[in-house]
Amino acid sequence: MRILITNDDGIHGHGLKVLAEAAKLLGEVKIVAPDRERSACGHAMTLRDPLRVTSVPFDGLEAYTVNGVPVDCVNVGLTVAWPDGCDLVLSGVNHGPNLGFDITYSGTVAGAMEGAINGIRSISVSLATFVVEAPPHWETASQWLGENLGKLAGLPEQELCFLNVNIPSIAPNEVRGTKFAEMGRRVYKDRVERRDDPWGRPYYWQGGAVVMKANQPGTDVMAVSEGFVSVTPLSLNWTQHKLARLQAETIGWPSDL
Repeated sequence: MRILITNDDGIHGHGLKVLAEAAKLLGEVKIVAPDRERSACGHAMTLRDPLRVTSVPFDGLEAYTVNGVPVDCVNVGLTVAWPDGCDLVLSGVNHGPNLGFDITYSGTVAGAMEGAINGIRSISVSLATFVVEAPPHWETASQWLGENLGKLAGLPEQELCFLNVNIPSIAPNEVRGTKFAEMGRRVYKDRVERRDDPWGRPYYWQGGAVVMKANQPGTDVMAVSEGFVSVTPLSLNWTQHKLARLQAETIGWPSDL
């Protein structure tokens, strides 16, 4: 199996090493990652600046850095690392959760999304850490991926779909299992904070506190909150067919849905 790995934490992100070690059990691995952290870049793409690609050492694997975002890395990877195509695109392991609405902001998820757009089986993986000061349980991600990545890579494919995995950052013996779950809701409050610089000039810092209600049955949010690894199949076809038919009927317009 030919495997391309990227992330949004950059080439030095520890999760990249964890994912590469697990992926090596499945086939030949090549890495194309951002030259620095690119978190929360979403499905952005570099169009008006040149992309610089640099070969770098990475535990004996063929690896490159790109001065761009994860989407750039996937497309560069399919040009430089795997010009004849690959069988699997992996993105992660992200240091932090990508649950619920996080997927719309996540560069990690975008890496897998771009793989799916290119018609390649793709999986994004995140370590769901919730306490900033707490040490991340990379050993849990390593163990779970070693046992299960091959299972996910062997699932039946569906066009324009990919998998988003969240592994709770707890000790391996505390993980209660794995659940397939739908995307939940993870939103933020006080998104923009006004501050003043040392000269009294105002500036704004975006981020905010997470508002995550665990009581969301059947969702990735609840699964991870309860100590399960969540696996969420995502589709790039965002069309709401039932709603579109209802609205077309209501307004009296024809519909091809």
